[in-house]
Amino acid sequence: MGLTAVLSRAAARRPHVLLVTTPGGTPVRLAAERELRSRDWPSASTPAGADLMLVAGPDCARWDPALERLWRDMPRPCARVRAVTADDVASVLDAGRTRLGTRGGPDGPDGPDGPDGEGVRARPAAGDTDVVEDGRTGHGHGQGHGHGGMEMPGGLPMAGPGEDRDGLTLDRLHVPLGPFLADWPAGLTLRVVLQGDVVQRADLDEPASGGPGDPFWSRPWIRAAAGEPVGVGEAARRRAAAHLDSLGRLLSVAGWPAEAVTARRLRDDLLDGAPASSVLPRVERFARRVGRSRTLYWLTRGLGLLSAADARAAGVTGPAVRAAGGDVPARYRQWLTEVVDAVRQLDATGHLDPAARESPRGRWDVERPPSSALALLLPRLLVGAELGAARLVVASLDPDPDELAAGRPAVTRG
Repeated sequence: MGLTAVLSRAAARRPHVLLVTTPGGTPVRLAAERELRSRDWPSASTPAGADLMLVAGPDCARWDPALERLWRDMPRPCARVRAVTADDVASVLDAGRTRLGTRGGPDGPDGPDGPDGEGVRARPAAGDTDVVEDGRTGHGHGQGHGHGGMEMPGGLPMAGPGEDRDGLTLDRLHVPLGPFLADWPAGLTLRVVLQGDVVQRADLDEPASGGPGDPFWSRPWIRAAAGEPVGVGEAARRRAAAHLDSLGRLLSVAGWPAEAVTARRLRDDLLDGAPASSVLPRVERFARRVGRSRTLYWLTRGLGLLSAADARAAGVTGPAVRAAGGDVPARYRQWLTEVVDAVRQLDATGHLDPAARESPRGRWDVERPPSSALALLLPRLLVGAELGAARLVVASLDPDPDELAAGRPAVTRG
């Protein structure tokens, strides 16, 4: 038995999974996070630490190059699977583990390199819902590596000199944030210019065309706006779950994984229809613990300052405009307050009025979804922030790229 075969079988016992969500894949991501927790399979935050890549959501040609870069960066032995629907998740994870554990190694008969040196890659036929892909291109064709230029590893351009805010000439590096980062809005891409670890400029990429048109977190408000009767309690349940999902992302970025898991467990229980009597005490304990954390407050205070007046001028509605103080702690505390309030409304009767009750990210407008205003604020809020702080600012606003793809807002530069 070769060394690669031994490593493959060891990895297959409890593979580290890199979960990559494509726009429109929120329901699949939620199912995948739950399934991975139930199996006690560890999550990988980078390709270098992953044995298995799970792509959650529909296919989109625009993201293929980014997915291929992630795939190339995974160390062998490894495998890749895709789940298009939430029902596919368990079966494709089983298929991925089986393939990972039974491979013949990179040079074996089922390894990635075919006889001509090109990667063997399976593609789904029409109607297929999953595919195991454990091959990679041998020469990096189609990855943006020209033969005449010079690039750093990963396709980054070489750094060039430029003046910083103090007039000193320092190297500037152009770095894309997104579209696929751990605990990052799926498909959102910000192109930043860094001097050291400080953001000097940020540009927001245009969202992908042909979006799902049915953002998961705003679905009750979309249905109500179309004239379908939707209960107030149903909308409150979805709003509370959406805020807990955002809190889980922010807490993970902030380095508090235990409470991030708590937020996601509460989110899943709400989406499963758990009664208010069982969820409310746990939500209140969670809100007290996170809201009163001095460490989290000291870590995030003063980041992403946004006054209520500036937020309204930018067209922002929802929790971001109600957050007194306007920084990251103000926004996550507002989420906590609204989660508790929403859980208390789970048993409310009556029909949802989308004009009177806001969706999780603000007042729903099909022409200009609330996430569009949040996303357009990001370039201005990130300038001058350190890179780690920039991640926290994005997580504290958490625009939903599914809404952006549905609304296709105009993109501002810088």
